[in-house]
Amino acid sequence: ETTRFGGAPGSRRHGTLWAIMIYPHSNETQTRWDHGDYRVQLDLPNSPKPMGFCDGSDADVAELVAIAESEGADEMRIEKKVLKTGREIWTLHGGS
Repeated sequence: ETTRFGGAPGSRRHGTLWAIMIYPHSNETQTRWDHGDYRVQLDLPNSPKPMGFCDGSDADVAELVAIAESEGADEMRIEKKVLKTGREIWTLHGGS
């Protein structure tokens, strides 16, 4: 499955406080992923290790879009792969 997000106005909900749960990759977060504590692993193309992990919530997706926009991407595409366990691996692609 592929999800596309454009940089259109209103792509972020201004004035709304969310508990964003994107965890950067570290030895600790990798161990937590290995133990099944996170639902989604975030990968970047051509990178040997994950960018991080999250729960896959709408707030997480909005934060990923905001990060891509802040880095100058006009569009972000997420390729989603569902694992047998029900967890997912998302590969994040940005374009300008």
